[in-house]
Amino acid sequence: MAKTSGAFMRRRTLLLGMAATSLAATARPGFAQGDLLPSWNDGPTKRAILDFIARTTLSGGRDWVPVPERIACFDNDGTLWTEQPIYFQIAFALDRVKALAPRHPEWRTQEPFRSVLADDRAALAALGEKGFIEIMAATHSGLTTEAFTKTVLDWLATARHPRFNRPYTDLVYQPMIELLALLRAHQFKTYIVSGGGIEFMRPWTERVYGIPPEQVVGSSGVTRYELRPDGSPVLMKEPKVMFIDDGPGKAVGINQYIGRRPVFAFGNSDGDQQMLEWTAAGSGARFMGLVHHTDAVREYAYDRPSLVGQLDKAWDEALRRSWTIVDMKNDWKVIYPFELK
Repeated sequence: MAKTSGAFMRRRTLLLGMAATSLAATARPGFAQGDLLPSWNDGPTKRAILDFIARTTLSGGRDWVPVPERIACFDNDGTLWTEQPIYFQIAFALDRVKALAPRHPEWRTQEPFRSVLADDRAALAALGEKGFIEIMAATHSGLTTEAFTKTVLDWLATARHPRFNRPYTDLVYQPMIELLALLRAHQFKTYIVSGGGIEFMRPWTERVYGIPPEQVVGSSGVTRYELRPDGSPVLMKEPKVMFIDDGPGKAVGINQYIGRRPVFAFGNSDGDQQMLEWTAAGSGARFMGLVHHTDAVREYAYDRPSLVGQLDKAWDEALRRSWTIVDMKNDWKVIYPFELK
């Protein structure tokens, strides 16, 4: 047994060494060449990730996963980029209300739009989910899918985060960018499975994360096929919800749009609990991870009592089932790519 174990360890070390060579060309300046996750501090979290990848990609190993089954699913908000002080798609929707207000003079006295135009965040919060759904419906419909894509990209090019004064796409997590690349280098197919709108994310995820639009699963609204007078077909966005990809919906969305159960999944909140449970319920080697926001200086610190990204029930389950928990303050050397410049 000892001889077999030693051989396994040597093969795993060789595997990691080969991966290090292939990724060395993309290593950031200032980090040691060959570090597979250079923005991660050495410790049990980093070791758990590297060990899982090594075990599941070692041909002939006990935990080997065939390439077609190497499915890795990531939440977006709070897992791949910052989600505070409000979800970025909501920030987009609020800005769209202001941009569209000249066409809708009735909004000056009509809620929830009145509160948006008055920048009355307390009144807006009091309107709750119903108010935000109405805002999303008004600002995400009445456009062709192509026009909506352009609107999203134009906003991302000009909008700035209120705390960091940087484009929202600058606020992606460098350690997770490295993890996505490492998984793909080992023939994992990486997906986003997010409560965010699918058509809000798809225009930019390939450029920012290397995840193409067909590998993005998210909440979606109804679209309608329409022929224009010149005979050209378009898809029109309607103010109706078709699918909510959050909570239990994430497991449903994975089954419906991916068709394979993930072997690797990462989230950060109670909205990801069912996705992690669904991943864990499969046979063979599984990895379930949660990002815990513990760094108020470099990012934000929050968990259970949070209006955005609440980590309560999923936190308890992660502790009970020994899922991997990333402590942002202690596990990440840097948080954002711009910290490396």
